[in-house]
Amino acid sequence: MISPEQFLASVFWARELPEDERERARRGIMLRVLEPGTYFIHRGDRIDNWIGVVSGLLRLGSITTSGKAVTYAGLPPSCWFGEGSLLKDEPRQYDVLALRRTQVALLNRATFFWLFENSVAFDRLLVRLINERLGQFIAQVEHDRTLDSTGKVARSLASLFNPVISPFVGKHIDISQEEIGLLAGVSRPVANRILQELEKEGLLRSEGGGVTILDLDKLRHYGE
Repeated sequence: MISPEQFLASVFWARELPEDERERARRGIMLRVLEPGTYFIHRGDRIDNWIGVVSGLLRLGSITTSGKAVTYAGLPPSCWFGEGSLLKDEPRQYDVLALRRTQVALLNRATFFWLFENSVAFDRLLVRLINERLGQFIAQVEHDRTLDSTGKVARSLASLFNPVISPFVGKHIDISQEEIGLLAGVSRPVANRILQELEKEGLLRSEGGGVTILDLDKLRHYGE
């Protein structure tokens, strides 16, 4: 079980709940550590938890019939996902892979549905997250069809700093050039070149094994 201190420090939505609901949620959470390269969820799995990223980085994607890996989203710290599969009680439609050592928080099904059925604050949270995620995926389709590689890298990075979906990320994220390439659908050398271009434009700074965002708004609208 997660401690009260870690719960408040790493679970952003805990602060939105009344004290009794917050304690109920805390008692329903367990922590798990995933090593790099670990498939946390395979397409077709049934899940019994709502999942939050405490630290590290997960990749949401799938493998095509030809064996090509396709990335749909990066899941950074403080991002929670999987509510759709729980609410619809259906198998997962995508794979979830740990790109680096990642700690996840697992809110069990019983507690999730107790909060869903009894907590107005929790329901408002779910509506906000689902609405934001829908907009993010619609934008992803647009980006894939209209942007060049530089635009895709810029928008992929910006998506990791969504203040609604992952509000605890801040301005810096530990992420390698290879991981950026996986999220944007480009090779590591291409990602390296584009990061240098974006740095020259004053939009970000590569440092400390990761990226610090200097102008998030311009990254979000890059290529328009």
